[in-house]
Amino acid sequence: GVCGSFKDSVRRDLVEYLARYRRDALADHPWKRWAELEPADAEAGHRMPGGQSRWSQGKDLSWEPLRPELVVEVAYEHMQGRRFRHLAQFRRWRPDKKPSDCTYDQLEVVPPLELAVIFASGR
Repeated sequence: GVCGSFKDSVRRDLVEYLARYRRDALADHPWKRWAELEPADAEAGHRMPGGQSRWSQGKDLSWEPLRPELVVEVAYEHMQGRRFRHLAQFRRWRPDKKPSDCTYDQLEVVPPLELAVIFASGR
């Protein structure tokens, strides 16, 4: 997925660190299908990394696939289906974890607050 950006000094270091994960990155990548779609597919309403949205306003949102071998810990506001709602915030690298150990099942599910409850509290 995508998480918040890093400081410029950290980005420079990341280019070198992540370079080894670029080779053959799409071979088993979970977003491989999206990488092979044409821009017109994104315009047809398919949500995908790098695709335009009402928030992107024509910005270049190109992305660089990496082999899915690294694990990071992130903080997040909440999930909407299988997507982080809003940007996830990078916390730390997790070399002690394998990607296969990390699933949506382990995430805390916080039930949404019902609007009726929120508005009733002001009475």
